[in-house]
Amino acid sequence: MKNLVSNKLRDQIIKIGWICIAWSVFSVFQFFTGYQTLQDFNCDLQGVDPNLFLVGSILTGIVAGLIGGSTMVFLWEEWLRSKSYGWTLLNIIFSYTIIYILVSIFGELFVRSSQLGLTVVDRKLWMAMLSHTDEILVWQNYFVWLVVVIGTLIFLQINDKYGPGTFMAFLSGRYFKPRREERIFMFLDLRSSTTIAEKLKEIRYFSFINDVVKHATPAILNNRGEIYQYVGDEIVISWPLSSGLKNENCIKCFFDIQEALLKRSNYYENEYGTIPQYKAGLHYGFVMAGEIGVVKRDIAFSGDVLNTTSRIQEKCNE
Repeated sequence: MKNLVSNKLRDQIIKIGWICIAWSVFSVFQFFTGYQTLQDFNCDLQGVDPNLFLVGSILTGIVAGLIGGSTMVFLWEEWLRSKSYGWTLLNIIFSYTIIYILVSIFGELFVRSSQLGLTVVDRKLWMAMLSHTDEILVWQNYFVWLVVVIGTLIFLQINDKYGPGTFMAFLSGRYFKPRREERIFMFLDLRSSTTIAEKLKEIRYFSFINDVVKHATPAILNNRGEIYQYVGDEIVISWPLSSGLKNENCIKCFFDIQEALLKRSNYYENEYGTIPQYKAGLHYGFVMAGEIGVVKRDIAFSGDVLNTTSRIQEKCNE
C-alpha cells in the first residue's frame, strides 16, 4: 500500500511538472507574440524593459502551472470522475477565476514593483496595479487562459479514457502498423457475479459494477496497469513486460484491488448486501498489437496469451 501511494503521488507530481512546462512555454509564446505585435505597429517602447516582462511571463507560467496544475490534478480530475459535468464545469470556472486573479496579482506585483522601485506593501504600487484591471488585455488573457485550462483538462481526460500511454501511442502512430510485443495480461472476474446479478436486478447491479470498477481503478493505475477492456463485470489489464515485473506490479495489483474493496466492505454491505471479490488469471507472452477499427479506433491485442489467461481465470472456479 505504501508503494501504491508513492506511485500515485509520483505520477501526480510528474503530471503537474509537465503542466508547468507546457504553460510556461505558452506564457513565453504570449510574450513574444505580444511584443512583436507592438513593434509591428511602431508603438513607443522606450522605457520598457523586455527582459523584465520575459522573466515575468516565465514566472507567471510556473506559478500558474504549480497552482493551476495542482488544482487540476488533485481536485478537478476527481470532480470530473465523480460529479456531473454541469456541476463540475461551473465549479471549475469559479475556481479558475480565483486562481487567475491570484496569478495575475503575482505577475503584476513582480513587474510593477521592479518598474516603479516600490515594495509590495507600498500603497502606490497597489493603486498602480488596480488602475489596469479594467483593460481589455486583462480580460482577453482571462479567456485565452481559460481555453488553455480547458484544453489541458480535455487532453488529460482523453488520456484517461484510452488509458495511460495509449493516447500518446495513437498520436505517435506506434501501433499504426501491427507490432509484436511481450506483455503480461490479467483477467479479473467477479466471484458469484451471476448470483449477485439475480439478487440486485439490472439497475442496482449496474451501479454495483460501476462502484467496483471505480474503486478498483486507482490500484490498477498505481501499479502501472493499462486497462485493455471492460467485458461485462470482467476487467482485462495489461502491462509491458518490464513495467509489470518491476516491483511485482502485476502481482501487487490484484492484492491492492482486494484491499481497496475490503476497506469499503461496510459501504458494499449496507448498499448492496454483498462484498465484491475478484478472481484472476495471470499470464505473459508475445502478442500482436495494432490499431483496429474505422469509425471507432482502438488498440487491440491478439494471440494465444489472451486465450490462455482466460482459461487460467476460469480455473479459479475449481
